[in-house]
Amino acid sequence: MDSNKIAIVQHTPCLLDREATLKRAVELISTAAREGATLIVFPEAFVPGYPSWIWCLRPGTDWDLNEALHLRLLENSVALENDDLKTVRMAARESGVTVVMGVNERDGSSSRSTLYNTVVVIDHEGLIINQHRKLMPTNPERMTWGSGDASGLKVLDTPCGRLGTLLCWENYMPLARYALYAQGVEVYIAPTYDSGEGWIGTLQHIAREGGCWVLGAGVALHNRDIPEHFPHKKTLFPDTEDWINPGDSVVIAPGGELTEGPVHEEQKLLYAQIDLQKISAARRTLDVAGHYARPDIFRLRVNAQPQTSLAVDDIFGKSG
Repeated sequence: MDSNKIAIVQHTPCLLDREATLKRAVELISTAAREGATLIVFPEAFVPGYPSWIWCLRPGTDWDLNEALHLRLLENSVALENDDLKTVRMAARESGVTVVMGVNERDGSSSRSTLYNTVVVIDHEGLIINQHRKLMPTNPERMTWGSGDASGLKVLDTPCGRLGTLLCWENYMPLARYALYAQGVEVYIAPTYDSGEGWIGTLQHIAREGGCWVLGAGVALHNRDIPEHFPHKKTLFPDTEDWINPGDSVVIAPGGELTEGPVHEEQKLLYAQIDLQKISAARRTLDVAGHYARPDIFRLRVNAQPQTSLAVDDIFGKSG
């Protein structure tokens, strides 16, 4: 296998069905690995699917439907402490690949009812080596997901290079981007629900700014992918609307050139070869975290401490 061959999964999950989605993910990992990919990237919130209905419902008058859909999302989300991703971990280990996957994560440390938009990195030995929760959910997403922290804002050494990831509109946050640049990111991964020329232009800018490879993993969702039993399907997703989201997954070289994609209104595995030597060439003239930086003028401070919730003992005092 070529250590620099990557695959981006632009396939739809089994919406609101965790186990069926995980089974599909394992099959896609095996397929991509057989084609020689050593890095396999899934879209934002792949398990058990991005909650696209939040952009259609109103918080007040649609309260009951919002509540019903959120409950199903909660019940089918990923609890990492329960090892809900075991089958994916084992698939990564068996194929010897690195997997980056967006999930709806259910908090298991305190209330056990808060959801996070999370991206996990699983290494070729099947270990979860990073867990990053989206720093700031976007607009109506804030009624679905809690806000994350910077404890997972890391760049990791992998067989495909130094890898870092930000979710969707986190990529519009200059300081979050710079936190990855400052750690020497080489393969910058952006799982997203966004699409279109504006979004692709943003990713091209990041490739120029960071002098890194950028992998945009988009959500491709067709009307036929919405289960017939989905509550109020005809109202939320009319038959006249074929593609709910077009995907637009893309691979961009350091400097901003599109090398693969965008894959528009299609479900497929997008493959690409990435040449890490192009990174050094791109940073010869512009290295924003190196010779082009001015640390005497600008400093970035990142609070990488994980969020903590008050334990019962902290509130009431320890007994005995």
